[in-house]
Amino acid sequence: MTLAAVFPPMATPFDGGEVDTTAIARNVREWVRAGVGGIVALGSNGEAPFLDETESDRVVAAVRDALPRSRLLIAGSGRESTRAAIAASTRAASLGADAVLVRTPSYYKGRMTRDAFLRHYSAVADASPVPVLLYNYPAVTGVNLTPDTVGRLSEHPNIVGIKETGSDGAQFAAYVDAVSRSFAVIAGSAPTFYSSLCLGATGGILAVACVVPELCVSLLDDFLAGRHREARELQRQLTPLARLVTTEFGVPGLKAAMQLAGYSAGDPRAPLAPASADAIQQIRAELEKLQAGNRQPGTGNVVVL
Repeated sequence: MTLAAVFPPMATPFDGGEVDTTAIARNVREWVRAGVGGIVALGSNGEAPFLDETESDRVVAAVRDALPRSRLLIAGSGRESTRAAIAASTRAASLGADAVLVRTPSYYKGRMTRDAFLRHYSAVADASPVPVLLYNYPAVTGVNLTPDTVGRLSEHPNIVGIKETGSDGAQFAAYVDAVSRSFAVIAGSAPTFYSSLCLGATGGILAVACVVPELCVSLLDDFLAGRHREARELQRQLTPLARLVTTEFGVPGLKAAMQLAGYSAGDPRAPLAPASADAIQQIRAELEKLQAGNRQPGTGNVVVL
């Protein structure tokens, strides 16, 4: 399993309020052409908490049908209970997922101790038919996987990596130091993608890769080739848009950006509302900046949208 790649955490397209499997297939084909290493389905940007189990299974199946077997399908299977996370992971594997991404339980925050996480993830990994990736997102969940906890969990043979969605460089470096070389520490924040690579990140699961995947792939390619000046320049160009589609406007902003870039996204599901006209204007302006004078992927320059 190769995790040294860029993975778009797919936004789930809706049509008339229902999951649009035709749009999923169309988006997946375009992302594959851009050179991504695979797709993450049912992540935070996929509005996973708003989908029921039947819809979640339809999303995984639709991605697998459109995604070549040479590319990884990582399915979000985090649930609040260990039992439900095991069931979701088992179903995802049966539908063709190559790995599962399991977010931290967080409803009972005060009880989510180191020992609770060790029990939860060990049980999920013991039962999962496919490898498990930890998913740490403190800004949303309010809980945090410490480097010590990650180090312990990395010893499990079926836990192969972690997606760290945060900008704490010290914690990211501590993760890398706490685990073996075979354990993947994956950047989940596009504004810190380059710096995370410098600290030892394997690859990136980046929301903005749903919009400008070629740019993200080029950044990783440049870094791996030792073209640090070019990689830093790509990071500089990428960061404003990345912030707009995450911290600034969230999923509605990401879906608006995808539509502007030619992908199919539809509206977010209530209670989320579509991006405002002002948000769309700001996103369009950043996309236009990326269009100006860009060269082809792999040369350290942004791609024409």
